[in-house]
Amino acid sequence: MVFLGIMLFNSLQFAAFFAIVYSLYLVLNHRWQNRMLLVASYVFYGSWNWRFLSLILISTFLDYFCGLKIHRSSDHRLRKFFLVLSVCGNLSILGFFKYYDFSATSLGNMLGVLGLQIHPGLIHVILPVGISFYTFQTMSYTIDIYRGQLKPTHHFFDFALFVAFFPQLVAGPIERARNLLPQILKPRRVTLEIISGLGKMGGS
Repeated sequence: MVFLGIMLFNSLQFAAFFAIVYSLYLVLNHRWQNRMLLVASYVFYGSWNWRFLSLILISTFLDYFCGLKIHRSSDHRLRKFFLVLSVCGNLSILGFFKYYDFSATSLGNMLGVLGLQIHPGLIHVILPVGISFYTFQTMSYTIDIYRGQLKPTHHFFDFALFVAFFPQLVAGPIERARNLLPQILKPRRVTLEIISGLGKMGGS
């Protein structure tokens, strides 16, 4: 079961949250739809642990900045530098939270066998929900720009929504920017035809 704090996808809390978001979505224009969805995504993720929002913001700022730098530069070495900065920055955050305690404990045990008693400091922090999904999703953005398969967006808040979009933030799938980002940047309307089409796809 996918969950985020106490906001289960099949809970009354999430149903109320979704009803509010959807109602606002129907009455707002495209620009404010995106702003509202970004705020809703941060509220959704922050309901589990608001402190881990800082990690999403770091990845968002890092890859937004690196994407623009890669696109604007004609120097191959500079382009590669910003690509490496994006990849290493994201993987360092993921690796720290995912493997630090395990590595520190393993090192302490190994040195203990050799007669060296050390007590490595452990962070005792649970793995932030969804960190693997949004880490690889933001990295795919800079990688696609580096390969010339995507142009960066200059709209920071729209890019932030691409990173934090709550329906797939904690459960995936990892969505490539060239697929999801154009849908965020273009105006959208919910029509009976679209709903009917989704129903047919679900029943096929």
